[in-house]
Amino acid sequence: MSCAGVRCSPMLLHIDTDIGGDTDDLCALAMVLGWPDAEVAAVTTAADEAGRRAAYARYALDLVGRSDIPVFAGADVALGVYRERPTYPDEARYWPQPVVPRPAPHELALDALARSIEAGATVVAIGPFTNLALLERRAPGILRSANLVLMGGSVFPIRKGYPAWGNEWDYNIQVDVESAKAVLEASRPTLVPLTVTVETALRGADLPALRSGGPLARLLARQAEAFAADERMAERLGRTHAGLPDDLVNFQHDALACAVALGWDGVEVREVRLRYSVEGGFLHEREAADGLPVRLVTAVDTAAFADAWLRAVTR
Repeated sequence: MSCAGVRCSPMLLHIDTDIGGDTDDLCALAMVLGWPDAEVAAVTTAADEAGRRAAYARYALDLVGRSDIPVFAGADVALGVYRERPTYPDEARYWPQPVVPRPAPHELALDALARSIEAGATVVAIGPFTNLALLERRAPGILRSANLVLMGGSVFPIRKGYPAWGNEWDYNIQVDVESAKAVLEASRPTLVPLTVTVETALRGADLPALRSGGPLARLLARQAEAFAADERMAERLGRTHAGLPDDLVNFQHDALACAVALGWDGVEVREVRLRYSVEGGFLHEREAADGLPVRLVTAVDTAAFADAWLRAVTR
């Protein structure tokens, strides 16, 4: 087996996701399933709505015969903790058939997270951090020694050539500020911030390879085509920012976070200390000598990542 650009030693992941909104959660899940020697302990969903996201995750896993990976519906929008109620694209265009929701008490998702942490899995949160905050509230101190990789953060400015987004664009953190602050202060995580993930891209040029791939790759192609038509990122962003490709479909925020969790070495990581404060309803993360220690991803080899991602999802 060739392992160029990826980690070959077995890696156990727990994926906490808000799959079902745009394409990047599905892109991340498909990549992990195709990554050499990666194992998935469980999948939990955040910002779910009566098990709708859990059903999407279950459908994707079953599509490639991974009924062995359990899926648990986690924190629901009915909890009332989210800044805004998440929306979904047209299911008929994004999914080949109706997907039946899988509602369940969110405590089952917390149980699964606790088991994964006890087993030494790396928990990668690619949605709001609500489940992790609920787990910390239930079992104080459990996150301190957990291996956490969190997709989110806005510490240093975005580089020129990319959208000049402020931290209010940092969805995973800002949609549930209270949970984000609680998790960041209770853990010692690796942050994969928006300011770096904005340099990644799912491209129109990727679609031919996806269309000729397996069932999950073909589902990615279907969703990418629908998302490109809905969001028109190529016109709005790709062709107006020098750092982005002209055929931009979407950013690969979540896939990059999962690659970092899997030990991919195409990123630069700095040890920093951060202080967290809520100002005007938004969470701010700032360097401070008396801050809490964090491993912060500060740069990515975008070409190498694009290659590693496409190879994984089309294996």
